[in-house]
Amino acid sequence: MGRIPTGCWAVTRLIETVKPVTGKTKPQLVPVSDCSLPINMAEAIIIEVIRKLESVLQPENTTHYRYGDISEASWTSRKSHLSEVIYEMRMVLDFLRERESGERSKLNHLLADFAEIAQVSEDIITLHGLGFYEEMHHVLEWMKKTRKRMLKFGDGEGVSSSQSVGDEGVVLGLEKDVEQLIYRVILGEAILNERPRLVISCIKGMIGAGKTTLARQVYNHPDIVETFELRAWVTISSSDTSTHEVLVELIQKLVGHVKDPLSLDEMDNRSLQSMLWEMLEGMPYFIVLDNVPKGMWLRSIFDGLPYKGCRGCNLLTTSRYQITEDDFYTHEMKPFDSNKSWQLFSRTIDNFTSCENKFSKELERKGRDMLKKCGGLPLAIIDVARQKAKQRLLGIEWDELFDSIDLGESLKLFEPVYHGLDDQLKACFLHMSFFKENATIRGEKLRHIWAAVGLNTERSIPYMANEECMHNVRSCIEELVCESIIELVNDSEFFRYRMNPLLYELSIKKAEENIGFEILRSNGNNGHSQNPRHRVIHCGRDKFNHSTNQDNEHLVSLIFHGGGRYLDDASQSYWKSFELLRILDMEDFGVKTLSETIGTLVGLRYLGLRNNYIQEIPHSLGGLEMLEVLDIAQNFMMELPNIINEMGSLRYLYMSDVICRKPLKVDVLQMLEILAYISIYDWTYEVSSLEKMTRLIKLGTEEVDENSDVNMLFASLAKFKRFLQLNLQGFRFRSMPCLDKIGVLHGLRKLRLDGLPSAINFPQTLEYLVLVNTCLDEDPMPVLQEIPKLGVLRMRNAYNGRKMAIGNYGFKNLCVLRINELWNLRELRIEEIGSTFLQELEIKNCPLLETLPERIEAMVFLRKLKMVTTKHIATKIRNSSSFPNILEVDISP
Repeated sequence: MGRIPTGCWAVTRLIETVKPVTGKTKPQLVPVSDCSLPINMAEAIIIEVIRKLESVLQPENTTHYRYGDISEASWTSRKSHLSEVIYEMRMVLDFLRERESGERSKLNHLLADFAEIAQVSEDIITLHGLGFYEEMHHVLEWMKKTRKRMLKFGDGEGVSSSQSVGDEGVVLGLEKDVEQLIYRVILGEAILNERPRLVISCIKGMIGAGKTTLARQVYNHPDIVETFELRAWVTISSSDTSTHEVLVELIQKLVGHVKDPLSLDEMDNRSLQSMLWEMLEGMPYFIVLDNVPKGMWLRSIFDGLPYKGCRGCNLLTTSRYQITEDDFYTHEMKPFDSNKSWQLFSRTIDNFTSCENKFSKELERKGRDMLKKCGGLPLAIIDVARQKAKQRLLGIEWDELFDSIDLGESLKLFEPVYHGLDDQLKACFLHMSFFKENATIRGEKLRHIWAAVGLNTERSIPYMANEECMHNVRSCIEELVCESIIELVNDSEFFRYRMNPLLYELSIKKAEENIGFEILRSNGNNGHSQNPRHRVIHCGRDKFNHSTNQDNEHLVSLIFHGGGRYLDDASQSYWKSFELLRILDMEDFGVKTLSETIGTLVGLRYLGLRNNYIQEIPHSLGGLEMLEVLDIAQNFMMELPNIINEMGSLRYLYMSDVICRKPLKVDVLQMLEILAYISIYDWTYEVSSLEKMTRLIKLGTEEVDENSDVNMLFASLAKFKRFLQLNLQGFRFRSMPCLDKIGVLHGLRKLRLDGLPSAINFPQTLEYLVLVNTCLDEDPMPVLQEIPKLGVLRMRNAYNGRKMAIGNYGFKNLCVLRINELWNLRELRIEEIGSTFLQELEIKNCPLLETLPERIEAMVFLRKLKMVTTKHIATKIRNSSSFPNILEVDISP
């Protein structure tokens, strides 16, 4: 960017050349001689950038800034986009002109951020003309966000100043976390010796999980203090905190004393970045940014940190959010288990009462049970401990205190979490109240429930590509995980999620306030809604009183938790009152029989009957013509009448061990997307109708044996253009037929094979392969390593041999290898150039495997090693090496 004119006269001349936004009243120009003009460097930068960008749009400059072979239509589109950028800058200047000087001075930090974004837009034009359309799109989006923050601030919301690191109260249970961050991430040999650049790490977790406490333990650790002469801690205490404020405070913390702090406030971001860079260049430094909010312009901070050719340079952030894809390592905070929760609780009480409190085993049991409501969150545990300590000092006995728990104050801390969600994620959050407390929930069930009540389960994220607005699709589940609202319990084949009990309580509270949600309990402790739309019925040992006057007219969702006696006592006419019902979920409810009158619920979209004792499905369910999800899995030997063919809207059908009176004619279900599982002998169709099944993406088949005609199955599946995933399940110790013809499935991405194949020619398109109970006698690796796109390989009881080897150039794209229950395996060998990009290796229940591959310490991309074995082998492997190049090592017991 060109040099900014200085002095009152020059700044005034700049203002005179910038016209106000169309539709606004042109402000009075300040006379050139009046040097009291309230303007700062950031405004001058914005004005100069406007001049530069407007000059680009002049006809005489078209040839100079036109990039490559751009069509006239494309050139017109790019100029229009640039005009929008200029418009945003003018809007900000108009906004400032309408403010008094005192108000304007309060906006200096945010204005400095906006000025830097304006400079970025000029840089793009200077370097590339209008060739980099996508970058300008991102600049425009950031401008809009920053301007909105300025408007919001102008309406009364201020920017809080950053705070310094302080002392911590009771701290325990973080020893392994501290060790992991310091000795593997910050001071790890691989970091110091092989990565001469800035290392960005993040401690991520929900409110109250102990992120700041952990970061403080790391920051104040003697080895960190000794290693880093330059350290700085900045707490971002508001979502409106600007990057300009952070840069100013970083400089103040690193310098120690600034003669004139106001001079820093008046500097633009790039000047601050240059100053910070000069201070840090060539020096190892450790910086903590605590409580980074979502959507902060972090690029501005990164640009002030030397990042190449410097060893031992670390930036550690704490946040509820997944901050940036540049993170070298993300440390997920896990909730405390029962032991840690009790220790923190009792230590906090001792600290508060200034004496050691002794609890009997019975009192400890009651206390641990009470603390389950805290969900392992240190913040909530400490809050409850202080409450109980205060009450104990008032003379109340412990036995009485442990009978109940008040989480009201803790819940208030989570209110901003809810209010910070957009409308789409708020709706998903509210409907988490449908599930059981602390339950692990299948990902597909979450999506189905949300969709059945009319929620959009995917988010369309716009981005620019070749001058067109494209969209990435991201599920709301992923978004809630990124925002620490729900957690991924495991990342096995079947993704499951869980919500912390405190957030679960908040979801119930907000659902009662916003969507007509109510909970009815057999013990009479009910939360009635005036016009309920969603009802959860909790059944315990007490008999449920059906005489209660229940308003069913407007109910959309009906979910049962607990035991099945409620339905045993319900009359046949009970179901007829639910005219608008879309969701009926009785999973895990212990149901034995179903009423024929359920077939009158013609508006039903979701019917969940999984894991019950149902022996027969009523014929009347065939009348559920709008049903989209039917889950009857895990009802052993359930008899299914010939009704599925009548459900023309069915999209997802889950079942297992079902006895079909007649083979299922799958070609009739033209809306079907997922079918799992169906006996291969029940898979029948009219060939002419298969082409109409355009939606099928996943099929699970069971009872595959040596007599099964799998070639016919593969040929039929090859007609489905969208088909991606196949699960084949046979019988243990019984052979499957030859699977060589599976190669006709050219689009197959994921294959799960449960059983013993006689031969198989794996499709070259596979990205995800699971082998279970295949009991192969020959090492499968020479065949598997030739699958070019394979990224994930899971094996359980899949191989009987003693040696398994990955050869040179094998598995060019394999990222995850997990082996389990290879009972005879004694040696796992990886050649010098084998599995080059392997990132995660997991070995479980291989009791004869006493050593790891020799090359494991040379695998530069390997980040995670997990091993579950015998105590003897675990000790031996831990003593053999510390695996300094691997970030996460978990060898147990």
